[in-house]
Amino acid sequence: MGEIIGAGVVAHVPTIVMPDDQRLALNNGRESTLYSGLHSLKREVLDNLRPDLIIVLDSHWFTTVEFVITSHKRRLGFYTSDELPRGMSSMPYDVAGNPEFAKLVGRIADVTPDCWITPIDNEHLPITYATTNLLPFLQGDEAWISLSVCQTAEPTDFALVGRVIAEAVAQSDLRVVLLASGGLSHTFHTLRTLREHEAAGEEHIFSRAALEADHGVIEAFERGDHAKVLNGLGDFSTVKPEGRFGHYQMMVAALGGARCVAKGRLFSEYENAIGTGLIHVWFDQPTVGWTGEIA
Repeated sequence: MGEIIGAGVVAHVPTIVMPDDQRLALNNGRESTLYSGLHSLKREVLDNLRPDLIIVLDSHWFTTVEFVITSHKRRLGFYTSDELPRGMSSMPYDVAGNPEFAKLVGRIADVTPDCWITPIDNEHLPITYATTNLLPFLQGDEAWISLSVCQTAEPTDFALVGRVIAEAVAQSDLRVVLLASGGLSHTFHTLRTLREHEAAGEEHIFSRAALEADHGVIEAFERGDHAKVLNGLGDFSTVKPEGRFGHYQMMVAALGGARCVAKGRLFSEYENAIGTGLIHVWFDQPTVGWTGEIA
């Protein structure tokens, strides 16, 4: 029987893959804890856990009529961002996958009412930097799979997909880590003002409301009060969390949803990225997980 051995909400902010001098210059000569925190997460957590599979719940990969899970044996190539081609250009990636697990997820979804997850192994399927930016920091010998955020999905759909992932893990013999790759509040400053807000300090967060909402979520993470976060999604949506917070919703559903009490360990400070709120939070092996019932 497989097992989810840990999970994290992690930021994929483009600055972490910038050259050192450029990254430091944007933050007034100080290192970003989002950069150093990923190195610490690899060294202190993943190197000890040695998972068989990492599943990236990718908040930059928007699908429309279904969720999609990558089922390639290997993804190999160079990534240039259409959003930020000057900062992320021809970045090499080489990612081993796990087609058998992806297809298992698809089979479980097929027999689960109102659940649509399709495994895709097309060699030309684009990859996003919510996945690729994590690789230089966290990739080891394990397989990696990415799962999309369906932009037409509602909380009940994200929860169902998370439970399907948990069931697939339980039916496998794999030790799995979930990475919810995405931010908290997610509103950018305008083009004519954003260069005034490139430093990491939280005084640059887009609004006071966004700052306070983010801190409320982070404090709940640290307490392991996932029920509060889930029950507060309606209010949190007013500060436009990245990817409708689908990356977190799927992750926590796989860990037991509102019953999950896994406490978060911070692997970075709360930082700004031109108005948006970002942090790395790790949840050790959850005390409440899959119960065996999807519906």
